[in-house]
Amino acid sequence: MNYVTTKDGVEIFYKDWGPKSAQPLVFHHGWPLSSDDWDAQMLFFLAQGFRVVAHDRRGHGRSSQVGDGHDMDHYAADAAAVVDHLDLRNAVHIGHSTGGGEATRYVARHGKGRTTKLVLIGAVPPLMLKTDRNPGGLPIEVFDGFRKSLAANRSQFYVDVAAGPFYGFNRPGADVKTSLVQNWWRQGMTGSAKAQYDGIKAFSETDFTEDLKLVDVPTLIMHGDDDQVVPIQDSAPLSAKLLKKATLKVYSGYPHGMATTHADVINRDLLSFIHS
Repeated sequence: MNYVTTKDGVEIFYKDWGPKSAQPLVFHHGWPLSSDDWDAQMLFFLAQGFRVVAHDRRGHGRSSQVGDGHDMDHYAADAAAVVDHLDLRNAVHIGHSTGGGEATRYVARHGKGRTTKLVLIGAVPPLMLKTDRNPGGLPIEVFDGFRKSLAANRSQFYVDVAAGPFYGFNRPGADVKTSLVQNWWRQGMTGSAKAQYDGIKAFSETDFTEDLKLVDVPTLIMHGDDDQVVPIQDSAPLSAKLLKKATLKVYSGYPHGMATTHADVINRDLLSFIHS
């Protein structure tokens, strides 16, 4: 298995598939999952001739279950450790949900000279939490509820999230795929409860406003207008206004987990943006 050790001694697991000479695509997964959540994208782009790379965030998947460092600064630095170790250049960074925040901070703070494009899918920036400066955000009680549910019965909580809002399976007439629920649960339960508990603060309370202003590469923002996890009205359009070179693409009726439920559409549009 492939691991890189960070400056603070954390072992980060990563996948690195495809020709080393090909353009690299780097995938950043959402909470509380792992790089496995990108299967539909990594196999597709591998077949298109790209080099595809994805890592498990610290405390998630196969990476070290350390007790600290579960914040966006460490997440971005860990991603940088993988990129530097593999000496990836001309890379496209693609982040979903929490991974969108991680990818944004990575590109803003570590990606100069190595990054050519950025993609944010159902991503948490600029800020999820409701504050005086962000009145359209979600109240802290929502995230306190996440923490309470995780601490009380993480296994049941992860079943409920996957079977409900994440893939839109709670919508009338939804085509519920039990296998997706099971795979989501599997990924979540592989990781550390402590890392995932702390990660709720990281994805909900981190303000990416200044990071977005620093990103100077073309950025595609993809968001479903039926995203029940990261509501579109306080995320994608606001990020698009802060970025220098943003393209906003909204998908009617698509859920938070649209990269899985609608992989054919998302992959096609990603390919078109990468080639543009």
